[in-house]
Amino acid sequence: APAAIPDQPALKPAPGLSLLSAAKETPQPVASFKIGIVDINKVSAGTVMGKTAQSQIKSQQARLQKQGEAKRKQLDKFKADAERQLPSLSPQQREAKSKEFQKKIEEFQKFGMKAEKELMENQQKLTKSLIEAISKAAEELGKAKGMSAIVVNRELLFLGVGIEPIELTDDLIKLIDEKGAKK
Repeated sequence: APAAIPDQPALKPAPGLSLLSAAKETPQPVASFKIGIVDINKVSAGTVMGKTAQSQIKSQQARLQKQGEAKRKQLDKFKADAERQLPSLSPQQREAKSKEFQKKIEEFQKFGMKAEKELMENQQKLTKSLIEAISKAAEELGKAKGMSAIVVNRELLFLGVGIEPIELTDDLIKLIDEKGAKK
């Protein structure tokens, strides 16, 4: 029968001593990413292209509003004239005036819808052009400055360790204006 082994305390190395080679803990390098941050509203309001687009939209809006007001005055004048003539008209003439007035109201409404559509389409076209210019300039700026990404400032909610945010709005405005001046 095997001999019983007396209980012996487990051998524990003294604190700070080990038979294993000491592994030195080297801190892992933290990757550094550069994230460009851009304020689109500031770019839109600060670039020559953005200012021109805003000016064109305001000008078109004022022109269409002036035309709408002129058509409204014509409609009001027609209504006043028709109401003044109404007592002296026969029932058939009254019905004809009423139909004519209704037709003028429909034309006025069509003008309003057409003007709104025209304004919206122009605004979308100008906005698309500005966004394309911003995208191209951001790509160029990002490559030149070694950015990992460029984001719109209002969409940035959190930055982790090792990420360096860099404000690029003014640089982007300058680049877009330079490119626009060359055209």
